[in-house]
Amino acid sequence: MKQITTFDAYLRAYEQSIADPEGFWAAVAEDFQWHKKWHKVLTWNFTEPRVSWFEGAKCNITENCLDRHAARNPNSVAIIWEPNNPAEPSLHITYQDLMRRVNTFCHALKKIGIKKGDRVCIYLPMIPEAAVAMLACARIGAIHSVVFAGFSSASLADRIKDSGCCCLITADAFCRGEKKIELKKIADEALVHTPTIQHCIVFNRLNEPINMLPGRDVWWQELTNNCPDEFSAEIMDAEDPLFILYTSGSTGKPKGVLHTTAGYMIYTAYTFLNVFNYQPGEIFFCTADVGWITGHSYLLYGALLNGATTVMFEGIPTYPDHGRLWDITDKHRVNILYTAPTAIRSLETFGTDIFKTKDLSSLRVLGSVGEPINEDAWRWYHTHVGKNRCDIVDTWWQTETGGILISPIATVTPLKPAYATLPLPGVQPVVVDEQGKELTGSPAEGNLCIKFPWPGMARTVYGNHERFRQTYFSTYPNLYFTGDGCRRDAEGYYRITGRVDDVINVSGHRIGTGEVENAINEHPDVVESAVVGYPHEVKGQALYAFVICTQKIPDTEKFGAEVREVVAKKIGAFAKPDKIQIVPGLPKTRSGKIMRRILRKIAEGDTTNLGDTTTLLDPSVVEAIIAGSR
Repeated sequence: MKQITTFDAYLRAYEQSIADPEGFWAAVAEDFQWHKKWHKVLTWNFTEPRVSWFEGAKCNITENCLDRHAARNPNSVAIIWEPNNPAEPSLHITYQDLMRRVNTFCHALKKIGIKKGDRVCIYLPMIPEAAVAMLACARIGAIHSVVFAGFSSASLADRIKDSGCCCLITADAFCRGEKKIELKKIADEALVHTPTIQHCIVFNRLNEPINMLPGRDVWWQELTNNCPDEFSAEIMDAEDPLFILYTSGSTGKPKGVLHTTAGYMIYTAYTFLNVFNYQPGEIFFCTADVGWITGHSYLLYGALLNGATTVMFEGIPTYPDHGRLWDITDKHRVNILYTAPTAIRSLETFGTDIFKTKDLSSLRVLGSVGEPINEDAWRWYHTHVGKNRCDIVDTWWQTETGGILISPIATVTPLKPAYATLPLPGVQPVVVDEQGKELTGSPAEGNLCIKFPWPGMARTVYGNHERFRQTYFSTYPNLYFTGDGCRRDAEGYYRITGRVDDVINVSGHRIGTGEVENAINEHPDVVESAVVGYPHEVKGQALYAFVICTQKIPDTEKFGAEVREVVAKKIGAFAKPDKIQIVPGLPKTRSGKIMRRILRKIAEGDTTNLGDTTTLLDPSVVEAIIAGSR
């Protein structure tokens, strides 16, 4: 693939990708291994919707992730595994070794009857076997559905039932920080409610005593015994399903977003190479779990498609202390670090003394993912982690997009703190008003949509195409609606302002909660905040801010006045919160998403009908917030 190395080259590539999308992506795809080339690059409409890339092509994504690199550079390291406990040795797995492990597990899956088109649920910690299981499914043509190993048994059961998985792959137990997670026990609770599961493969991670159901449960280590380490990959159609990944169920039942083979392969490979300006031999460290799209697209597939070395971390950034990410960076001489603003803000609270004992000179590029990064966190990341010399790529994308859509290209795009900057080649964003009218000039502010397909986009919601259409294509005709609001400045740079459903109308002013939160987070005593609307008899709606602080605040009135002043300064007096409550934590799902519906209920004074809180990372936080709101 041709790598973009200058801003002029980006402008040329972008112009070409818009003028001739099919020619552009066909040229990118030429560098991959195919069993058969396509007869048509793209067929699409956003009405049904139907999108099909590289029609007629035959390939297997794992041949491009593994075989070609194992043949050319067998001893090149594919995965560096860093365990939760730093006293446990890390692993360096070469491309040759990874391919052998995957092939062996392919035979194990075939041994129990798993075949092309079957759905396989993967419920594993961040261990190499999670990557092996995903790749083995893709290699035999099974559709993997990874569920984050922090989800409850009820959430696991819901996802298994929705996708009709016939096999579950899990582990006995694992440790996250100091906490032991009895994963098989949780899985057993889920499997009571999942009649489609015929087989449960259990990896022995901690040698914990567990219940094994005869005829259903089998140890990974026993199943793979005596399996060959060579396996011919299943030949897949370009549009054959690759995986299902469930998005948060904060608004109704979780959606099983389905991605297909060839388009996803091409798009993740291209965006990995370009956004991070990846150079051969560099070490890439993505802190995301493989249970989320970031782990799928950039820790695993995008990295391996480019023959990169990717770091897989089992633990958390604060164990055994808050310097763990920096220790891993120095230990493995990481060149590219890709993490979330939540992690950055969390580590920011510990101060900067930790950096006196860290080198971090290997770092060249920093990345941000998962939510818009506020300017304060951006500058802290740039100054203390990047030592004012590393580009920060503030990437905007979604589970549904498959890969990054708007982002700086490292070392190429002029940066602007808290801005995702410009669309990547092939991505055609538009800003529309509430009626769907395109706002063509700059600056502009409205709802962010995409008007033309890109190869990595989801094709449907598994088993419910009508929900896919209703959610993403019914709001504005012939547009993919992202659900996010944005601002485009005079230079054409995009800043994501938060979910449109989190926009609050205060005295006729449309206020994005993300924007208010970013302003509040600028206060030196604030770690994180969440803003919701509540009914106000004069304004219609007013703003209620739930705020986590770095320390105990002796004078809450003075603090509240300071926060309001920051908001007034950053946005305007109309955006000042009427109520500010200091809280010990926020109700978050295990993926880090704030459950705003709970906060809205509390703000409205309705604490008797909060709905299901069992999927929260820490349900006890809700009681503490309620107590403080009285």
